[in-house]
Amino acid sequence: MRLPKAIRDNLRFLLVETASQVEHLQAFFGDCSPSFARRVLDRSGYASNLKDRIHDSCYRDIAGASRGKAAMLRTVQQIATELLRISELCCDCIRQFGHLDNPRRQCRNDFARDLQQVIDAIGSVDGALQQGDTQQALRIGRVERRLDRSFRKQLKQFATRVKRSKHPRQLISTMFVAQDIEQMGDALLGIGEAIISCNLGQPVDIQRYRMLLDSVPELSDVDPSSSLELKRVAETRSGSGISAVAGKVDDTAYRAIVKDGARRKLKEEHQSVRSWHEIYPGLAPRILSYKKRGQSAALLIEHLAGQTFEQIVLHESDELVKESLRRLGRTCRSVWNETRTDERVAARYMRQLQRRMGDVYAVHPEYRQGKSRLCGAGIASFDRLVQRAGKLESRIKAPFSVYIHGDFNVDNVIYDPMEKRINFIDLHRSDYMDYIQDVSVFMVSNYRLHVLDQPRRQRIHRVARDFYASVRRFARKSGDATFEVRLALALARSFASSTRFILDKSLADGMFLRARYLLERVLETPAGRIEGFRTPVRELFNG
Repeated sequence: MRLPKAIRDNLRFLLVETASQVEHLQAFFGDCSPSFARRVLDRSGYASNLKDRIHDSCYRDIAGASRGKAAMLRTVQQIATELLRISELCCDCIRQFGHLDNPRRQCRNDFARDLQQVIDAIGSVDGALQQGDTQQALRIGRVERRLDRSFRKQLKQFATRVKRSKHPRQLISTMFVAQDIEQMGDALLGIGEAIISCNLGQPVDIQRYRMLLDSVPELSDVDPSSSLELKRVAETRSGSGISAVAGKVDDTAYRAIVKDGARRKLKEEHQSVRSWHEIYPGLAPRILSYKKRGQSAALLIEHLAGQTFEQIVLHESDELVKESLRRLGRTCRSVWNETRTDERVAARYMRQLQRRMGDVYAVHPEYRQGKSRLCGAGIASFDRLVQRAGKLESRIKAPFSVYIHGDFNVDNVIYDPMEKRINFIDLHRSDYMDYIQDVSVFMVSNYRLHVLDQPRRQRIHRVARDFYASVRRFARKSGDATFEVRLALALARSFASSTRFILDKSLADGMFLRARYLLERVLETPAGRIEGFRTPVRELFNG
């Protein structure tokens, strides 16, 4: 995709100008000539003006631009910003040496070598951008790693020399210069990542891209160097990114899902998926590869046919909604029966809620209220209700444990109508636990779907009520006498804690009030009648 001429010309001028400033800095380190120092300082304003021109032109052209063109223009803006940063770092280096009594004493050949790498990388930017050359962009980004290694090596030398030096101030200034040059590598990394992101059509850092390249060879007919195509699917609240992977040789379907993020979380998911295959085969997707780099990792997972439950509830026919819900109920009951153990377990829903209330109050500070009175009647604070409910809950345990999903949201359940099959994804929290944990999360994840039109809202509530009815039949058949009261506490937890993700005041208030209502209903139930408690599902999930 060609850039508008004005933007293209100004970018080339900025590339030439930045490279020239780095060259002058390099020459300065050769003999510390004041003329080279002046050339760097005198030209700093020109680089800033070019960057401003580029940004102004891009802002004007982005309005009404196609998605691809807009991505290219944003990439150019970032490149211009990073080039100006390099220009400013050149000036900082000169100013550091300007403080020295004898700058010639500190001129260093290793600075010149490092700066040559910067010059070479800048010279590659235009070609990498215009040709969409991801490999060249990777080479630009790799300069950061080499400059970082060089800086660490120099830092060790400085630490040794400064103890014996008669001129520690000079050495300290030299160390700051070394750091400025290392930061030029950070700017080049930003440029490389911007170009790669533009090529892939989504934000991506080089470390993530390398992990992706390591994973993709598992797809034998996808050439990562030339035909890799990604589509961003989702961002998890834990910080992981989820993308669909395909090769441009086949545009008909995505071949796999890549999930990347913190190594600890993805390691947990990797282990959980393996456990699911051992405990209940066919429910979890296959892991094609698992790669680690430092504290990050990537999972390459088979692409599952079908739609998420959220997509079905919001967009598909009533018939398909009913069909998928029936299949989900059967699958859950089958898993629970298959994995059931006689170990009694306490989920401690109130303890979970207490840990999350700080985040809730940070988003909705108005929910933090002390004890108050209304028409002479005392009204307990929400925290007090949670505390009292926690004491009651400590006397209640689930009569058995089952293997649960652990994050049973509507976007983590997939239904394939062709195969009549349910699949679970995002399984890093799976464990043996009270099945009510999954039930409450599923019901509330339906409720918190931000849908305002009445027909779909009624459908959402109906799905939650029907799922409850299915689970209630399972509870009766299993002899679970405290099912209802544990569900009420779990729903209260899910309603209240989920408000930390909701900014819509009407929706958040409705959820928080439902949590309070449930806690009050549970607490007003006499101790001897706990097993007779009935969760007011129809009042909670009404159209």
